[in-house]
Amino acid sequence: MPAWLILIIIGVVLLVLGVAIEAAKFLLYVGVAILVVSLILGLLRRGKNSV
Repeated sequence: MPAWLILIIIGVVLLVLGVAIEAAKFLLYVGVAILVVSLILGLLRRGKNSV
């Protein structure tokens, strides 16, 4: 399981439980940031392979 997915799931669970709201928001932001970076890197890699 990718790291970004684990962070997002943990963040959502913490938000639902209502514990450590700030920590949950931080984990969600980190997970989304890692997801975006990995998507960009994946697209760049795919672009380099096709050229």
